[in-house]
Amino acid sequence: MTIFATGPTRPIRRLLIANRGEIAVRVIRACRDEGIESVAVYADADRDAIFVRMADQAHALGGDSPAETYLDAGKIIAIARAAGADAIHPGYGFLSERAEFAQAVQDAGLIWIGPDPKVIEALGDKIEARRIAEAVGAPLVAGTPGPVESAAEALAFAKQHGLPIAIKAAFGGGGRGMKVAWRLEEVEELFESATREALTAFGRGECFIEQFLDRPRHVEAQVLADKHGTVKVIGTRDCSLQRRNQKLVEEAPAPFLTDEQRARIHDSARAICAHAGYSGAGTVEYLLSANGTISFLEVNTRLQVEHPVTEETTGIDLVRGMIRVAQGARLADETVPEPRGHAIEFRINAEDPARGFLPTPGPVEVFDAPSGPGIRMDSGVAQGSVVPGSFDSLMAKLIVTGATRQEALQRAERALREFRIEGVASVLPFARAVLAQPDFRAEDGDFRVHTRWIETDFAEALAEAVAPHARVAPAAPAPLLRLAIEIDGKRHELGLPANLLSALPAGGAPAVQAAPEADEAVLTAPVPGTLTLWQAEDGAEVEPGQVVAVIEAMKMETRIEAHRAGKLTRIAAQGEVLGFGAALARIG
Repeated sequence: MTIFATGPTRPIRRLLIANRGEIAVRVIRACRDEGIESVAVYADADRDAIFVRMADQAHALGGDSPAETYLDAGKIIAIARAAGADAIHPGYGFLSERAEFAQAVQDAGLIWIGPDPKVIEALGDKIEARRIAEAVGAPLVAGTPGPVESAAEALAFAKQHGLPIAIKAAFGGGGRGMKVAWRLEEVEELFESATREALTAFGRGECFIEQFLDRPRHVEAQVLADKHGTVKVIGTRDCSLQRRNQKLVEEAPAPFLTDEQRARIHDSARAICAHAGYSGAGTVEYLLSANGTISFLEVNTRLQVEHPVTEETTGIDLVRGMIRVAQGARLADETVPEPRGHAIEFRINAEDPARGFLPTPGPVEVFDAPSGPGIRMDSGVAQGSVVPGSFDSLMAKLIVTGATRQEALQRAERALREFRIEGVASVLPFARAVLAQPDFRAEDGDFRVHTRWIETDFAEALAEAVAPHARVAPAAPAPLLRLAIEIDGKRHELGLPANLLSALPAGGAPAVQAAPEADEAVLTAPVPGTLTLWQAEDGAEVEPGQVVAVIEAMKMETRIEAHRAGKLTRIAAQGEVLGFGAALARIG
C-alpha cells in the first residue's frame, strides 16, 4: 500500500543493522527491497547465524556477552564508519531505545532509523511519558509521580492504593524490569528484583509504580509518523497472551473492541505521539480491564516484535516505512487504513513451557517450518543453527493470516501441526494447546484471555497438555583465536576456533568420557546464566520449593528453588557465570 505523498530527500546507500537474529534478517530483506546494501555486526556465538550470511557485509564485534557486543555503542558506530554505512537501524531490544546511542549515531554523521533522540528520552522515561499522556487526556490509572527510592516506598504505595501494583523500569520496555505484586509480603522482594533486572537489561535501575488492573487485556496501537508532523495510526493489536510480561501470541486487529474503545485508543495514541514530536514506527500500549476501563501503559519508541500482524492486515511494510521516514519522505495524510482480514503471530522461542518457560539454548537439529496459504515465517534460525545462551530465546515468528479470525485460527492449527523443531525445546506445544482453549478461540464472542491467563486460568490445562522436553546440556562455544592477515594489501582479521587442532586426540578419534553419576543432593542450574543473587545463607536449613538463588539468563531473572529439604551448602559463587546443569549447592 502506498502511504507516502513524497519520496526520500536524503538517500541511504548502505545501512548497518545493530542487532541480531530474526529482526536482523527482517531488516536485511527490507534493505534489499529498497535497493540498499546491508551491513551486519555479530557476536562470536552468532558468527554462523543466518543474518551474518545474508548481509552484504558482516563484521565481528568480538566477544559473547551483550555488554561487549550488541550493547557496545562505540564498537558499532566505529564499524559503521569503517564499512561506509550511511545509516543505522537498531531493530528492537539492545540499543534501540537508548537516546544516547541515537544521538551518537547522528553525531557521527549517520542517519538514525528511529525517532529523534530527545523524543526517545522523553517517552523512554516512563514517568515523563505518563505526564505527556495526562497532558493530552489519555486514560490513566494512579501511579507514583517519579521513581521510587526504596522497597519501603513501594510497600507504602501498595498499602495506600491497594493491590495489585506494577513495579516498572522507568527506562525499560518489552516486559523486562517489570514485576506485578499481588500480595503485600512480596512487594519488597519484587521491587529489588525489578531493579536488578532493569539494571541488567537497560543499564539503569530506577523503577516507578502504578496500579495494575486485575485480569486486563493488553491492547496497543501501531503508529507511523513522518518528520513533517503527520502521525498515522496504522491499527490495533491484542498482545494479552503473556508469561512473565513477555508476549507469546499477538493478533491484529485487536478483536472484541467496541467502536468507542477503538476510537479512544486511536485518538489518544495519535495525540501522544503528535505532542512528543514522534517520527518513525512506534507503539502506544494500553491495558483494558474486564469492565472496559482503558489505561495508558507506555510508548515503545522502536519497531515491535509483533509488527508483522499489522503488516499482514494493512499491506504496509513498516520496516521500509521507517527507512523512508528517516530519509525525509512525507506521509500522504492522517487517514487510518481499514484492516483487511485477521492475522495471528506465534513467537517461537527456545523455551520449555513445561518447566516454566525456561530458556533452552543449544543446537537446532530439526527446523521444518510450515507453508501454504496465509503462512509467513520470519526466522533467525534454520536446521543446524545454534541458539546461544547469551541472548534472547526468540528463534522465529509464525504469522498466520485469514479473511476472518476464524479462518486465521483454522490455518494456525494446520501450520502448528506441520511445524517441527527438534534439539532445543520450543514453545510449539504451548501454542497448540492455546488454540484448543475456548477462552482464546472465543467462538461465543467472550474473549476471556488476560495478561495473567497463562499463569492462572490456563495453568492446569497447560500442565496436562505439555510434557517436559528431554533436555541436554549444550556444548560451550569454542573460543576464537584471532589472527591478522592481509588480502590484496587490505588488513583482515581471521577468527578460528582456538581448539580447532586440539579437539582430536593423537589417534584421530574423538575422546569419550564417562558421564559422572548424578548426585541427588546437588541443586543444579536449570538454565545457563549468571548467578546474580543468593537468597539463602550458606549453611541455612531450607524447605522444598524455597527460593534460594536467582540466575539472570537471556535478560530475564529465573528464581531457583530448593529441590529437597536440608542444609544448604553453596558450591557456586555469586556473580559466577554458569552453564546448564552446573552445580549450585548441595542440600542434605
